[in-house]
Amino acid sequence: MARYFQPEIETASREKILEIQNEKIVKQVKHVYENVEYYRNLMDEKGVKPEDIKSVDDIKKLPFLTKADLREAYPYGLLGTDIKNCVRIQSTSGTTGKRVVAFYTQHDIDIWEECCARAIVAVGGTEEDVCQVCYGYGLFTGGPGLNGGSHKVGCLTLPMSSGNTDRQIQFMMDLGSTIICCTPSYAAYIGETLAEKGYKPEDNKLKAGIFGAEPWTEEMRRNIEKSLGIKAYDIYGLTETSGPGVSFECEEQTGMHINEDHFYAEIIDPDTGEVLPEGSKGELVFTSLDKEGFPLLRYRTRDICVLSREKCSCGRTHVKMSKPMGRSDDMLIIRGVNVFPSQIETVLLNEGYTPNYQIVVDRVNNSDTLDINVELTPEQFSDKVSDTQERERKLEGAMRTMLGIGPKVHLLPPKSVVRSEGKAVRVIDNRKLHD
Repeated sequence: MARYFQPEIETASREKILEIQNEKIVKQVKHVYENVEYYRNLMDEKGVKPEDIKSVDDIKKLPFLTKADLREAYPYGLLGTDIKNCVRIQSTSGTTGKRVVAFYTQHDIDIWEECCARAIVAVGGTEEDVCQVCYGYGLFTGGPGLNGGSHKVGCLTLPMSSGNTDRQIQFMMDLGSTIICCTPSYAAYIGETLAEKGYKPEDNKLKAGIFGAEPWTEEMRRNIEKSLGIKAYDIYGLTETSGPGVSFECEEQTGMHINEDHFYAEIIDPDTGEVLPEGSKGELVFTSLDKEGFPLLRYRTRDICVLSREKCSCGRTHVKMSKPMGRSDDMLIIRGVNVFPSQIETVLLNEGYTPNYQIVVDRVNNSDTLDINVELTPEQFSDKVSDTQERERKLEGAMRTMLGIGPKVHLLPPKSVVRSEGKAVRVIDNRKLHD
């Protein structure tokens, strides 16, 4: 039998959901216009006033926000309330040296945790469950979001954070964890480690896993389900809109229900910005309908996907989004961290190298690898191996500081990175992320 955390909202009629959205968008646009100078200027440039927005049908009149706007407005330019009303920040891993800092009032955190609670209940979670959260804590949204959601459901919560796999397994077995939350690649690694230690899938008490923060395939889902003896569910979110729990899978596993009472979704043509009809493949745009601290309107996620309103057997009535099918920008998600080629280029130029480089991403034993091939100038080139190794180590350190993850740097002789007639092929992604 399907269970819901907030049945009256999760199974509300289409008319009821629209009524909620229409009421919230009118208030939110007024709130943003009055409190966020940066967005007010964008609206004024476009000749749009709050009174022009009477329902969600009018959202298309509003200007978009992009990652570039967030960088330009950093840190306080998009704050939607007095700083004294905010109780927390969360942050992304940072692009081109500037992080996205999102602000939360207590109201924002309560809503975010409720969204995560819906996701936990959708996979069968109740107050009887032991929920092991192995997403990172701190600035990363994964740990805090699922931790709060688990509390709201009433699960016994194990706030493990990521890493220390031996300890993860000890607690999982000793305390009888029934739900696990982490990145899919870490879930696969835990499954492999359990097998290496001689455990069979039936030896643990896990029944479900909530996995997100990086792309994964159906094949990877099946492998994780087999190795851990569970059902594996997808969850989606962005720091910019709150974190995980913007949408989540139910038992049907045919897309993720968007929490439409809090987030309004559109699909646009990434080139023209035109809103596309339902069922079209395009770029996902989110409007936060009731965020106070960091209320983004029409934020371009750069994720390519499809929305569907087909009736779902779970009884939830909220629109579904497909797994993201790619990006409309050049961002890579590697081990759950957002990486832009421009960040790598920035480091190379700062360290005195040419921008002739190539990024090679692969997945080995369910874990992402990141190799950066960098071409030396004739002046930099040395046939002394120790010199080259020392330079590689130094560059790896600078890259780790910028990206938040450690790549393997390979310094190559001059003219060894292939030149292209057209756009340089900077990224080779060998991961098979889409079936």
